[in-house]
Amino acid sequence: MALVSLTNAPHKVLEDPLAYLPCSGILEYSRGQVIYDRQRPSAAIYLVLGGRVKAALLTEDGHQLVVDIYRTDDFFGESALLGLANRVEQATALDNAKLMAWSAPEIEQIIEKRPRLAVALLQILVQRTLEYAHRVESMSVDDIAHRLAYTLIRFSERLGAVEDDGAVRMMPFTHELLSQYVGTSREIVTLYMNQFRRQGCLRYSRQGIVLYRDALSNWLRERR
Repeated sequence: MALVSLTNAPHKVLEDPLAYLPCSGILEYSRGQVIYDRQRPSAAIYLVLGGRVKAALLTEDGHQLVVDIYRTDDFFGESALLGLANRVEQATALDNAKLMAWSAPEIEQIIEKRPRLAVALLQILVQRTLEYAHRVESMSVDDIAHRLAYTLIRFSERLGAVEDDGAVRMMPFTHELLSQYVGTSREIVTLYMNQFRRQGCLRYSRQGIVLYRDALSNWLRERR
């Protein structure tokens, strides 16, 4: 199955929410610090100024399903607009992170004065809905190796830096985090990461992951 990369797909110029949002105070979180969770639900929409943030859904048995990794200039926490009493979301700083935040009432007041902010936020939500739809489709038809390969390519597009030889360097992701995103165990992710490394698709260490995206894309094409 070939998933469409929404990161690189051509599209109309989207509204920029920052064109309508006033600056707020800067919030700082240390690596591993929880930003919000079930006990302290999100009451705001956040903007990442620096660092990375993991958003996850918490299952009844305590496991996590990673929704996404947010980087600089990404918004998250939009469920605050619904004001639900019982939420299963958790956001955690993967690095030392700097954020801005606007409460749900503040967002509503700004939208009343600047309606284009509503369009900008809606466009973000539609993009994410399409990405989640592709992900659900992949989970239903692809095996774990393919899901992991698509995940690595997506993360390289969003969170990587291209080097001179065309490889993409990413900050380190634990196999546990990758397993929470793919929907499997850490041991199985380790098995396939080692397989991809032997086949020349990537290198990884505690310093980061270097992905040879063309090699991994060729691996995917050969196994369609």
